[in-house]
Amino acid sequence: MRLLYCILLLSIFLLGSCKPSGSDKAAEVTGKPNIVFLFADDQTFESIRAMGFDEVHTPNLDRLVTGGTSFTHAYNMGGWNGAICVASRAMIISGSYIWNAQDKSELWSKGDSTALNQTWSRLMQKQGYDTYMTGKWHVQAPAGTIFNDARHIRPGMPKDHANKLGASIKKWKEESGDMKDWNDYMPLGYGRPTGPDDTEWSPTDTLQGGFWEGGKHWSEVVRDDALAFIDLATKKEDPFFMYLAFNATHDPRQAPQRFLDMYPLENIKVPENFLPEYPYKDDMGNEPSLRDEALAPYPRTEYAVKVHRQEYYALLSHMDEQIGLILDSLEASGKIDNTYIFFGADHGLSVGHHGLIGKQSMFDHSVRIPMMVVGPGIPKGKILNQDVYLQDIMATSLELAGVEKPDYVEFNSFMDIINGERTESHYNGVYGAYIDVQRMIRKDGYKLLIYPKIDKILLFDLEKDPNEMNDLADNPEYKEKVKTLFSDLLELQKTMEDKLDLGGLYNKMYN
Repeated sequence: MRLLYCILLLSIFLLGSCKPSGSDKAAEVTGKPNIVFLFADDQTFESIRAMGFDEVHTPNLDRLVTGGTSFTHAYNMGGWNGAICVASRAMIISGSYIWNAQDKSELWSKGDSTALNQTWSRLMQKQGYDTYMTGKWHVQAPAGTIFNDARHIRPGMPKDHANKLGASIKKWKEESGDMKDWNDYMPLGYGRPTGPDDTEWSPTDTLQGGFWEGGKHWSEVVRDDALAFIDLATKKEDPFFMYLAFNATHDPRQAPQRFLDMYPLENIKVPENFLPEYPYKDDMGNEPSLRDEALAPYPRTEYAVKVHRQEYYALLSHMDEQIGLILDSLEASGKIDNTYIFFGADHGLSVGHHGLIGKQSMFDHSVRIPMMVVGPGIPKGKILNQDVYLQDIMATSLELAGVEKPDYVEFNSFMDIINGERTESHYNGVYGAYIDVQRMIRKDGYKLLIYPKIDKILLFDLEKDPNEMNDLADNPEYKEKVKTLFSDLLELQKTMEDKLDLGGLYNKMYN
């Protein structure tokens, strides 16, 4: 009997000493893990080779896909002005839905200490984390105040590139106002290329400012800062949170020549839903004077779209290389076994889809992003299709850090989905909004778009029509689907505290 008792004790000891395997739930990993957030700008979901988009070269983003879990249906909610990144970043820093994040932004701009203490970085600091930030910020809260160490805090885009446009548009309106003259008024870097001979602006010319401003490409500056942070963190015992924000793949789409050479123009495909002009562009807030839309000539040409996509891909691959060096450094640091790495983008980008160039639309190419997570216990090579938001990364990191989610954090951790404890999305449909000129709901394989200024409704069957080309809203067979989704959108508006009144249009249609 005594021998059996000893054998039992020995068995319990041996079982208890075994380390959890990589297939075990991440929630079972002990200790405070490190958190690294790799944040891209303007990167659409169809931009990672390992996710089936073979036109691009992304070996290091592929490492995250094969080494962790990816979400195929991750979204941003939209924005309250043309700079969609402002809303996206305010949401992820605050954990608040879009319109509440707008309110938080106003409080941050006034230096409200309560609102500042509710930011992502401050919540991590309270849990004992060293916090680091570099790169694109574009948030009203002061990065240098709410992070322990913030370097090269960048604006939304290089000012020398953005400042060229306003005077040109004003002159065009005063002297012409005719779209056939639009390209003639565009400054260097805009309304281009008009053809193969339009080579005055070059993405590889370091003398043209933009991301070359300061002598080193901004993506490489983020890389260098990240490597310095990792070096500092290896000398400390405290867990760390790193917010590493690239301005890439935002325009001006500049990269060294060797990355441009990866993408011969003859190999670039024009999107299936290419249009010379989107018929509702003005009514949905994408008029030619919108900065993003001014980048390419009017009407859109296949040649111009190919060039923009070529430069977009080159900038993407350049960023990918910098991410690879960051991943290598993390692996060499000795910290990787207790580090979660999240990758996301603030929103997507059109780059020629639907005759659009920017991101101020509710089409999937503009609201849907790539999103991956790698770390202890995270399944490798797993692909999940539940609807999530970019900003769920913030809530997920809080759970991993042992922070009880505050009431004001409205987004949800997706660890239960990764761990297989939940099979459904946390959300009853994906909500989208752009100022007061677009509203959207994406649910049950369908998308309903509304352009309130003209009472225009569009419906897409995303299973059969992923490129959103065939509007079904006026088809009698889908009358009930339109009504159901419209009703669901009205409910989502209440959840989001969206004050735009769509009830009048609904009543006109159905009462």
